[in-house]
Amino acid sequence: MKITVVGYGNIGAAVTKQLAKAGHDVIVSGRDLDKARAVAEEHGAKVLPLSETGTQSEAYVLAVYFEAVKDVLASIGDVSGKILIDPTNPLTADFMGLTVGHSTSAAEEIAKLAPGAKVVKAFNTLFAQVIDAGADFGGTPAAGFVAGDDADAKVAVAGVLESLGYAPIDAGGLVNARYLEPVAGLNIYLGYGAGLGTQIAPTWIKR
Repeated sequence: MKITVVGYGNIGAAVTKQLAKAGHDVIVSGRDLDKARAVAEEHGAKVLPLSETGTQSEAYVLAVYFEAVKDVLASIGDVSGKILIDPTNPLTADFMGLTVGHSTSAAEEIAKLAPGAKVVKAFNTLFAQVIDAGADFGGTPAAGFVAGDDADAKVAVAGVLESLGYAPIDAGGLVNARYLEPVAGLNIYLGYGAGLGTQIAPTWIKR
């Protein structure tokens, strides 16, 4: 798949690394093209300004803070028909709470900003360190939860996750991002607050 990763921090770099390893056609972009280029060159990806990515991309990974998404989308321009993969979590400054929830979610707010796009929640329950190290946990693949309202887009994103070694799990419609984002908050607490470290990931087991 032709995918633009927007962002070059821990999540953006880790997703770029794994997408490129899996054979996807990857572009890295963001406000600072020098930083984007450094990540792209390390992992064999390309770099383009946000405004030039539209004709080159089937999907975007919004690997930025939730608060930055509005400006990112404005810089990209028309994203109608594109898949927007949303790994964001609307965290408070101390990472111990969510700034939106119960009646909405970051993913749903992003969908409002880009009504012509196909927003799919994915990657948000995974630490950047887990993405960077790979999906395998001693022979067991980490779960890749996928929520969205467009069935074809969910299938496409599930396929991307599977290509990276994850076990895709259909988490329902985009409204269920209201559940996935608090799961990420719990994961952050367990990793940092409870001292379990960042090589942990929530999963779903069926007997």
